[in-house]
Amino acid sequence: MLNINNLHTHIKTNYGNVKAVNGTTFNIEQGEILGLVGESGCGKSLTALSILRLIHNPINIVEGNMVFNGKNLLDKSINEMRKLRGKEISMIFQNPRESLNPVFTISDQLINIYQTHLGGSKKEAYTKSLEMLNAVNIPDASDRILSYPHELSGGMCQRVMIAMALICEPKLLIADEPTTALDVTV
Repeated sequence: MLNINNLHTHIKTNYGNVKAVNGTTFNIEQGEILGLVGESGCGKSLTALSILRLIHNPINIVEGNMVFNGKNLLDKSINEMRKLRGKEISMIFQNPRESLNPVFTISDQLINIYQTHLGGSKKEAYTKSLEMLNAVNIPDASDRILSYPHELSGGMCQRVMIAMALICEPKLLIADEPTTALDVTV
């Protein structure tokens, strides 16, 4: 499903290139779970962001191949990657408070993701959003769905991020420290 071969992601600095991801190679088959383990700053998060092509100058992929379901991700346009992200490949980001948009309610954000990738009516998207919040054990989900991120605890924000990542039932889920802010109810 996902084949990463000899991935090199470098960060350009005034002092030269930092080889943040240096020759990473792995394969993930459908139904398989793979964990990247390493010390802080070793490139785990940058590997995940590289796969989704969510990196920008001065960070660049300088070498390697990333093939998802037979398609080279490095050949995809920005618009093609936008369509792929969330629908086929999704990510639970490390810091949910920074990943959620503070000016939109939880329902606005979940509905937007659902309708962008799967279409459907706003009512259908709302129903699916509520279903996902219940699935991740958000208490009083029908009330919390109308909340803004700052009105939720860190653990609840993390569960919202999990719901967002799963709402379109992606083929590949990338989880970057998904339990960091999570409370014990999930």
